[in-house]
Formats: sequence, structure tokens, C-alpha cells
Amino acid sequence: MWTSTILFALAATVQVFAGDGGNGLPVDKVYGVNLGSWLVLEPWMLPNEWARMGGDLCFLNGSCADCAASEFDLVKKLGQEKADEVFQTHWETWFTQDDVQAIADAGLNTVRIPLGYWIIEALVDRQTEFYARGGLKQLKRGLQQLKDAGVHVLLDFHAMPGVSSSLQMFAGHCTTDVQFYTPPNYFRALQWAAVTAFMAHVDPAFSTVFGIEAVNEPLTNPSMTPGYGDYLTDFALVIRAVELTLGIICDGVDYTSLFKLNTPLTNGNISANAAASVQVNATHSGNTTANGNSQAKRASSSGAPPTVPFLASQMGGRVGQVMESLIPIMQSVASELGVGNPLGSGSLQNLLGGVNRQCLRTTFMDVLWQNVQGFNPADAAVGPAAFDDHLYYSFGGVADPNPTAYLTSICNLPRVKNDTDLGNVPMVFGEWGITTNFNATDAFLTQWADAQKLTYSQSWGWIFWSFKIEQGSSNQREWDYFTGLEQGHFTQDPAALHDPHVCDSFRE
Repeated sequence: MWTSTILFALAATVQVFAGDGGNGLPVDKVYGVNLGSWLVLEPWMLPNEWARMGGDLCFLNGSCADCAASEFDLVKKLGQEKADEVFQTHWETWFTQDDVQAIADAGLNTVRIPLGYWIIEALVDRQTEFYARGGLKQLKRGLQQLKDAGVHVLLDFHAMPGVSSSLQMFAGHCTTDVQFYTPPNYFRALQWAAVTAFMAHVDPAFSTVFGIEAVNEPLTNPSMTPGYGDYLTDFALVIRAVELTLGIICDGVDYTSLFKLNTPLTNGNISANAAASVQVNATHSGNTTANGNSQAKRASSSGAPPTVPFLASQMGGRVGQVMESLIPIMQSVASELGVGNPLGSGSLQNLLGGVNRQCLRTTFMDVLWQNVQGFNPADAAVGPAAFDDHLYYSFGGVADPNPTAYLTSICNLPRVKNDTDLGNVPMVFGEWGITTNFNATDAFLTQWADAQKLTYSQSWGWIFWSFKIEQGSSNQREWDYFTGLEQGHFTQDPAALHDPHVCDSFRE
């Protein structure tokens, strides 16, 4: 048995929790769908609706950069007020209570929700950036419906400040001008992470959110992403700092790394009207749970709580700067959500309590996505983490375009073992589809679904892209989960297979 002592100032009679235990979810395996094109629109998924909204369809025969084929360009074309109106209608109709019920009825336990940074409106430069307003209330509406249905949520930072991927609709702005990988935009992304972590712990509608993903599909060439590893590290630290201010402590986290070593929080350096330092003893007895959490601990003091700016001033580097910037942002967010502002007075006594006391899983694209010399996303993990891999055979470069090559490849896929060997565990396949780059028969699509589910279930589970595609679209057959379910390619029980031996004759 060993004891670690963490010094920090808290309000009187603080309860410090680490979470529930288990693997961070009340499920043994993740089976889910992405809510694609809900809060981050990708016009290829709903071309007719996009045209009705006022968008252009140049992407059907050319580049999405040539017309209003992304959220940025459509809002710029329509003007803010009109854009707010048409996007509101889309949000309300693309993902509804009927969709929630369909997800639950299909036996799915998880959704991944792609988000754009503009959902936090204070982060948008309205002079140069053009995005619809009001998405945060829609997110809260959807989260409450999913919570009521018992469905768990991974929030995915899909579209980043400054644009993270070139010529991609999912980036929010289809452009070659990629500016995410710069200090100012990393900083905005960290502010986004901090605010999202606060909401996940304070707003009851967010209480089934189990993780936040740092960035979706960053550029794979590390020479084009300077500072990316540092961003992932600070992403994890910011979320842990937010949880600390809420009195949530994750077992195994060295919280002293969040503070300047030359100014420890002790009685001598907390101002006269601040609380006395509190010693919290987190005792580990060898019974650590799978998500790195321990049992709840209690601590108390008799002084008034220190202010959040004071605590932020004790934190090192960019983490402290992000924390210092939060109060005005949270004021606007709390007002929009209709909840009490946890940072209203800048005092810790308004932060305590919360509704989700479990440490969030910081989630990263796995090490196989971008081979950065000397850096592994596992190195960024601080406390509970998860890793995400995406695999689409239809884009080429994975297997020859024929059924035998596809099944031979997927049935011998080494990704789960490779991620495990490199410490990227637990890992989930957060995007995949039954799409092909050849003319596949219905019989093959059933085999293809089985083989992928069999392989991906060797990991923490899978999340299909996407829950729906516009009715009548040529993409519906292979990209729409519920169409696949209706056509018999997927089993009603997502854990089951039509043919458990689908890979037997293809294994090498």
C-alpha cells in the first residue's frame, strides 16, 4: 500500500470523487453509430437537403472548395440571420426522438457526436469565420434524449479552429488553407476542451458523456502538424485541471504537474481571505479499477475558497492560461444552456457538486494514424484515456478491389495487436463502413459487415459511420446503418454475427 499526498486549496467540506469504476461505461463492449451530418454538416451525405438550405453541389463533379459546399461558405453566402434559421431547421429534423428510439431499438449503446468548435460561440471570430449560431442548445437537447434512452456519448472534436484537414467538408470549411496547427488555434481548441469538460460535469443533460476526443483525423504527415503532440498533452492536462477545480480526482494522476513547483499551494501563499491548504490523501491498495479511478475521498477546511484565477495562476504554461481565460466564456455558455454559471464568482464553492463525477476519458486518434517520430499519443494520457482508429477500404490503399482481397485483409488485420503493443489501449474503431471500391453484391456486404465486426470487436468495440444518409442517395446502401440493418447486412443484436466463421478460410 502506498499513499500520495496532494496539496491544493478547496472550499469547506469538499467531496472528492474519482468515479464509478468499471471501464468508464456500464457496458462490456462499445457498439455504436456516429451522428454524422447533424451538428457538423457534410453535404455529400444529404445533397438534396443541402440544396434546399441554399447550398451548392459543385462537389458532385468537382471540389467542395469551388462553391458553397461547407458550413463556412453557406453561412457566408446566406448571411448570419438566414443561416441561423436554416441550420436550426436542419438540427431539429436530422436527429430526432425517432432516431434516438431507433438507436436504442437496434441494441446500440453508444454514439459519437461530431462537433465543430463554433458550437462555443465565444470562440468564433465573427469578422473572419462564418458559422451558424445556436448549436449548443441542440446538442443539449440531443444529449438529454440519448440519456433518457440509456445511450452513452463520446463527444468528438471533428472540426477544429483554423481547419485541421485540407479540402474536407468535415472540417467545417472546405479550403486548402489549413491553420489549426498553430499556437493561437491550439489555444482555442484547449479552451473548447475546458468548457466542454465543465459542461460534461455540471449540466445534467451531459451526464452520460464518457469522453472527449481531441481531434478527428489530423493530417497524417507530421511535418505539417508542428506542435500536435504538445496539443494532445495539454488537452489531457486541461481536462484534468477542470476536473480538479470541480473536486474530481482521478487515481494515478500527478496533480502537482499542473502547478508551478516554485509556488506550491500552502497556508503561507494563499491570500488572507482564501482557504487554508487541504491535504488530500489518495490511498491506493492495489485494487485500482479499469478506468484508473479509486474510491471517493473526503477532505475539508474551515477557510473561504480561493478564486479560480488564483488557482489558474499556480498552473504551469498553457494550461494555466486556458484556465484564466474561462470565466467570461463560461458565463456566455451557462446563459445559453440555462444553467447556473459554475464560475460566476470565480470561486471554487460554486464548482462543487456536479452531476457527473466520473473522470472523462481523453480520447486520441491512435499512434497508427500519424507516425510521429518519438511521440506516441499514449504519452499524452493523464488519467483515463481511450484511442480511436478509422478504417475505410473504399478509399483505396488497403486491399485490392475485390471480395477475396478485402476479406483476406480484414481477417488478418494487425491493428488491435499493434495498438496494444504500443500502449494505445483501450482502442475503439470510431469510424468504419461497409463501403467498397468495387461493385459489391448484397451477399458480400453481409460478409463484409460480419468480418469487420468480428475483427473490430477484438478491440474495445466499434462505432459505425453513420447512423443515417439522406433517403434516396446513392450512398445510402453502404453508409447508412439502419439501411444496412433493414437489408439484413447487420444483425439485430450488434454483438452477433450472421456467420461467426466468416474469417476461417481467409486467415493466414
